[in-house]
Amino acid sequence: MTTSDWGRVGDDGTVYVKTTDGERAVGQMPDATPEEALAFYTKRYDNLSLEVDLLHQRVLTGVLSPEEATASVKLVREQLVDVHAVGDIAALVRKLDELGPVIATQRDARRAAKAQRVADARQAKEKLATEAERIAGGRDWRGGANRLRELLDEWKQLPRIDKAADDELWRRFSSARSAYTKARKAHFAEQDEKREGARVIKERLAAEAEALASSTEWGPTSGRYRDLMREWKAAGPAPKAVDDELWRRFRGAQDTFFGARDAANAALDSEFAANAVVKEQLLVEAEAVVAELQSSGDVAAAKAAFRAVADKWDEAGKVPRDRIKDLEGRMRAVEQTIRKAEDDQWRRTDPEKSARADDMVSKLEAAIAETEAKLDAARARGDDKRVRELEENLEGRRSFLEMARKASADYR
Repeated sequence: MTTSDWGRVGDDGTVYVKTTDGERAVGQMPDATPEEALAFYTKRYDNLSLEVDLLHQRVLTGVLSPEEATASVKLVREQLVDVHAVGDIAALVRKLDELGPVIATQRDARRAAKAQRVADARQAKEKLATEAERIAGGRDWRGGANRLRELLDEWKQLPRIDKAADDELWRRFSSARSAYTKARKAHFAEQDEKREGARVIKERLAAEAEALASSTEWGPTSGRYRDLMREWKAAGPAPKAVDDELWRRFRGAQDTFFGARDAANAALDSEFAANAVVKEQLLVEAEAVVAELQSSGDVAAAKAAFRAVADKWDEAGKVPRDRIKDLEGRMRAVEQTIRKAEDDQWRRTDPEKSARADDMVSKLEAAIAETEAKLDAARARGDDKRVRELEENLEGRRSFLEMARKASADYR
């Protein structure tokens, strides 16, 4: 006969499990040894224990609803009544019993949560109704309409509360929306009247702009056009049917004047063409400084050479306006390249970062030496598993060491 703490195998091959009342038969395995039979039914117990542990955990973490938890506990308890397994069945029963108070507490918590959700919904609807009333009392005709639509969508997402309170809050909300819509329509009727007044003003402004289009007093007339533009914007929109046409006249007059002014300025720019030639030659010198810097790496020499070119650049004077962006952009690119080289040089020679890199190399070398010693010891005692682990560890640390040495060298 073969026995264990929680069961035994009789001489006839019957497997028994120990219970609080004694023992009971759970099955037979006539073609197996007693040890194999006992192991088979013990394995069944282990699987059942795992199932109980999993259920226990799911209940404690609240994954299951109280109803689901109750049904699951009942099902597993029924399985334990006459389970064909060998193990501490009573312990599993006790573990299931522990879940009763937990489920009751969770059920109470869910009831409280539901009551809280209702209270929250009431508070949320009160807030929506209050905001709708605030919007109805305001004059935000575009944002208010959009916000009321958002509030209505939010209202629809909320659960119903008790009928009397729900109806009263909806009455407030709906009344506010209706009042806002009525006021909004009145506002836009008033706006139509204002647009007609804007039409009269814009017709006058367009006529004055057309009268100024042939002026050659560039400064005063430019200022007057700015004033006319401010008046145009202050007039507000005219009726859509005429607003675009009035703007075309107004803008056309401006374009005529400023086109003539730009032509005059272009003639002035031609006087600066020689300065542009000088600056182009200076750019060749400046860009040569960058080429030399990239070849020699001498940042100090590049800075000194660039300063000399920059002084000549300032002395060269103004250039045509259509050349400013190109010429200044190329000169600025040279300056930024030299500044970047200076910054890179500082980063490479930063003593604090260099010290950290050297320290990392030292620590990795020490760790590798220690790991190699452990690897030799593992090989000596024939511990193949430990050898593989240490070899993998060593490979990773050597890779890190190579990167650390490269970083350390970069700072030197």
